[in-house]
Amino acid sequence: MLLGFNGATTMRATLEQDVKAASRTGFKALEIWAGKMNHYLQAHSLDDLRALFTSNGIQPVSINSIEHITFKGDDYGEIREQCRRYSEIAEAVGCDKIVVVPSPTPPGATWADIKRESIRVLGDLAEIAAAHKVKLAYEFLGQPDCSVSTLAQCWEIVREADLPNVGLVLDTFHFYAGGSTLNSILQVDPQKVYIFHINDAEDKPRATLTDAHRLLPGEGVIPLLDILGNLRTIGFDGLCSIELFRPAYWKRDARELASDARAKTLALLTRAGFQVA
Repeated sequence: MLLGFNGATTMRATLEQDVKAASRTGFKALEIWAGKMNHYLQAHSLDDLRALFTSNGIQPVSINSIEHITFKGDDYGEIREQCRRYSEIAEAVGCDKIVVVPSPTPPGATWADIKRESIRVLGDLAEIAAAHKVKLAYEFLGQPDCSVSTLAQCWEIVREADLPNVGLVLDTFHFYAGGSTLNSILQVDPQKVYIFHINDAEDKPRATLTDAHRLLPGEGVIPLLDILGNLRTIGFDGLCSIELFRPAYWKRDARELASDARAKTLALLTRAGFQVA
């Protein structure tokens, strides 16, 4: 399993600080937070961006993310342009994935509407990404208003879309908050789990959980060992990335936080029987 670090975890740090913190604490991979990347490219070239990763021995493994890609109406052109631009950047720096996120459920939309719209949009964006040898990782959000809120729903869409460069993100926070079942993991093709986001959560009613309630792996109530056990059962051995959005953590030194996150995650992965790169 490849262990990565996500730039959302250190939101107030710069992209350069993320890359250096990941490198100096033993990570080999970084998920690029798109806002930090956009800021960096205001004053740097794509060659600079590629050199930043190469010189620090870090592999950029995703750009995270394009938000609310479905039900955009007249604004959909902006989503297509964002996908094109991020795909060009990803290709230039050797990054093979972009995370894409569904929109809130429109009033009156049925599951059939949601599935049809998701498959249509994923098909269109996948064609743009494929031209740059990039994959799209569809991430369900375990929030009551999200149109795709469980692993089972996300897998149904990805399976029926049946596109060679479209898979999914399994985020343990969204898995838990949205009420996904452990059994649903066993139904998923492990090759289509492009990214596994690991994190934990405070002991609060699931409907009240927000990103600010995320915790470092092993410090909360999410059944991480059970989730990891089922991922191991299906043969998943891909990217595991630590993604947190807890404002309290953003005050910490990026390198210190990355080191703490890596140690806690490695302990869990080792207990679950995974070998980590």
